[in-house]
Formats: sequence, structure tokens, C-alpha cells
Amino acid sequence: MVKKILCGIGFVLLLTGNVWAQEANAVDVDVLAKTSASWDGRDLPDYAKGKPEITILRIKIPPKVQLPLHEHPVINAGVLLKGELTVVTEDRETLHLKAGDSIVEVVDKWHYGINEGNEPAEIIVFYAGVQGTPITIKK
Repeated sequence: MVKKILCGIGFVLLLTGNVWAQEANAVDVDVLAKTSASWDGRDLPDYAKGKPEITILRIKIPPKVQLPLHEHPVINAGVLLKGELTVVTEDRETLHLKAGDSIVEVVDKWHYGINEGNEPAEIIVFYAGVQGTPITIKK
């Protein structure tokens, strides 16, 4: 009788361990952004005609540094990996980002980013452009 109980417990533990192993290997997908509008609420423009060119940048902004006023003629989006970042348009619209936040950037609109924090900000940005078109224009 004790042998049957121990075998039953062992069998249950074996099955439970297999379920735990499957859960540990499960793929977890989080949608960080899915939109047709930039962070300021404006509709994104249609994609330009031409040979596509994808650019992915890792941008590191030291503490207390402000980027120059600039605009992007192409659609771009990013994820802030570390630190904090504030994006301000020429019209004074403001977006505050913290690590883990995503951004669908404004297109053809003058803006700048500033790291007001005490640690570096690090962001990965994906640009969907066309060969021969700049991804950033400084004012």
C-alpha cells in the first residue's frame, strides 16, 4: 500500500515538473506599441515610395544633455532601455519617458530630447525610411 502511494506521489511530481518546465520555456510577447499615430496624436504619414531602408540606432544620452532641435522625415519608433527622457516639440508638447516605455516619434515636426535625469538614457530607435532620404534633419 505504501509502495502504491509513493509511486502515485512520484507520478504526480513527474507530471507537475513537466508542466513547470513547459511554463518556464513559454514565449512571452508584449506589444509595446501598435498605432497609426505618433505620440502627439497626429496620424503617421503614408510610407514614401522607393527602395526601403531600415535603420536601427542605439542612442546614449548623458545626464543633463539636450539634443539639438531636429525633425524626422521618416516614420520611427523606439524603446527606452535605461534612464529617463523628455521629448519636447517646438509647440511645447511634452512626453516624459522612463525605462521600458515605447515611443512612436513625431514625423516632420521640430522637437528635441533632453535627459533631465542623473543617469545616462539609452534608447533603441527603428527608422522605416527610403534609401537616399535622411532619417534626421537638424534645424
